[in-house]
Amino acid sequence: MDIESYPLSTLPGTTALFRDFTEMAGFPEQTGVRRWYPADPFSLAWAGASSALEAEQRVSLANALAEQAKQFAAGPAALANIASLREGAAAVVTGQQVSLFGGPLLTLLKAATAIRKAQDATAAGGRKHVPIFWMASEDHDLAEANQVALPSKTGGQPAVETLRLGFEASRPLPVGGLRLEDGGAENGESLEATLDRACALLGWAPICDLLRECYAPGATMASAFGKLLSRIFAAHGLVVMDAGSRAFHAMGATVLRAALEHADELKEALLQRSVELEEEGYHAQVLVTLDHSLLFLMDHENGARRPLLRLAQGGWKAGAKVYTTADLLEVLASEPERLSPNALLRPVFQDAILPTAAYVAGPAEVAYFAQSEVLFRKILGRVTPVLPRLMATLVEPVIANTLAAHELRFSNVLEAKTAAALAQQMGARAMPIEGKRKIAAVGNALEAELAALTAYMASLSAELGRAAGVSASKMRYQMNRLRRMAANFEVQKESSLNRHALAIMVNLFPNGHPQERVLGGIWFLARHEEDLASLLIHHATGERSEHKVLYL
Repeated sequence: MDIESYPLSTLPGTTALFRDFTEMAGFPEQTGVRRWYPADPFSLAWAGASSALEAEQRVSLANALAEQAKQFAAGPAALANIASLREGAAAVVTGQQVSLFGGPLLTLLKAATAIRKAQDATAAGGRKHVPIFWMASEDHDLAEANQVALPSKTGGQPAVETLRLGFEASRPLPVGGLRLEDGGAENGESLEATLDRACALLGWAPICDLLRECYAPGATMASAFGKLLSRIFAAHGLVVMDAGSRAFHAMGATVLRAALEHADELKEALLQRSVELEEEGYHAQVLVTLDHSLLFLMDHENGARRPLLRLAQGGWKAGAKVYTTADLLEVLASEPERLSPNALLRPVFQDAILPTAAYVAGPAEVAYFAQSEVLFRKILGRVTPVLPRLMATLVEPVIANTLAAHELRFSNVLEAKTAAALAQQMGARAMPIEGKRKIAAVGNALEAELAALTAYMASLSAELGRAAGVSASKMRYQMNRLRRMAANFEVQKESSLNRHALAIMVNLFPNGHPQERVLGGIWFLARHEEDLASLLIHHATGERSEHKVLYL
């Protein structure tokens, strides 16, 4: 297999915080990002240690996970890992919002990295480490969760097609609890139609049978997602967890209580951390305001999930309703599942429930942890190590052949950014060698003569030198215009170039975004179902700060 590696800083959208996080081994102790993250993300120094759980909670945790494993049709390897948790194993945790048909490729990349890190930690330290995937089923961003994007053709041209179920978004409901047959027309016709369209785009590959098994009437977004992920990584023992139940919320109640009883203190610490981040030239991933709350409250009457806003006079407000802290503590005692953490509190809540040794995160989550660090210290008295997930682009053989035919690599795709720009590159490469030589010769001669003339004019007077410089710039512009016109002529002459460029961009850099954040993981499973999981796990080593391009 051909593999290319690129520094993360070459990818669009890479923030200064994430870049320095991946390079923090080069920072002196307690400087820069090393103040906010407890471990080098590319070492195994974190292996062996984990958040401590009482024996009784381990039993409760294992029992709850085992019950969910049955619902997700988990395999023997996952059940064995749950038994290991009961007996004292540590956990390598990752997570993602539940999304239609498994969501974007990054879901698979996260799961594969957690599995690989658990394997490496077990081998290095002797203590068993178990990979756990935490489904963020309580999130209420329906627009983000209710979609999967797959390559398609529109009017015979390559395109990205986004599939959605027809859920009504009248109020912010936890996405995980939505029933699939409620996502469209009567009798679930919209679900069936969406499955049919997905299978058509996937070429009716064997993965379609699994999709229909998981996304069947009667299932919820969370149960279908959990079953799909469990089956994809069944041979590797991934434990999939839906923490939205009363049992799991009761296990993490100490964190939810702290967020209520120490709300003002925690808010001040977060505000101060935002200032520190900005002073260091970084960004605060989550905006913290004066009425900021770390919690959401599920409405008892209609199930809506609303942020609990802290009032200046000391109370709380969710929607139109006002609560006292005592009111909310009563809810926590009797119905803990109605209170849920926001993005900053979730990792702390998570680690009160699980024996976490490390968390596998994407770039945005890494930024969350820079802020959450103050919550870890104040609530749990410790900070969980963060590890970057595998970041990768998968190149299908047909796309690899197209790249090779035009003498292109992934770096050309990054440089072009758009199909039009890539087609122009390809047109320039397709130009007959005689034409290339003539244009190059004229361009080189023009550059040499302009440089000499500008220097001579400048020796006569500064004003003449400036005038010559302006005129030379205009001539260079016209020369470059001729180059573009020649390349565009080749593009128009070779209509296939536009189509090839569009196909490359749709598959590798769809809509101007990294493939892993747009295209559904099921697209690649449809072509490599038997070995894709193992392949991703193999490459999720995390030895260096890099984006891997894997030619399948």
